[in-house]
Amino acid sequence: MALRITDECINCDMCLPECPNTAISEGKKVYEIDAHRCTECVGFYEAPTCMAVCPINCIETDPEHVEDKAQLLEKFKALNII
Repeated sequence: MALRITDECINCDMCLPECPNTAISEGKKVYEIDAHRCTECVGFYEAPTCMAVCPINCIETDPEHVEDKAQLLEKFKALNII
């Protein structure tokens, strides 16, 4: 699954620099995650770094973008041209 940021986001800027796929950007109200770029850090780290640094735990899996680890790895390869 890709991740998403909920409305509880306080725009603290902690997650933005953590994303190795540059999937996180400023939205109109809160930060947003581009599901087409989010690999949940598969290919880079053991766990999503944005979730690890979020001080209010407002990042969750996005049920509208269900992907297993193999699909996330394929997305990683496509984004990084491996």
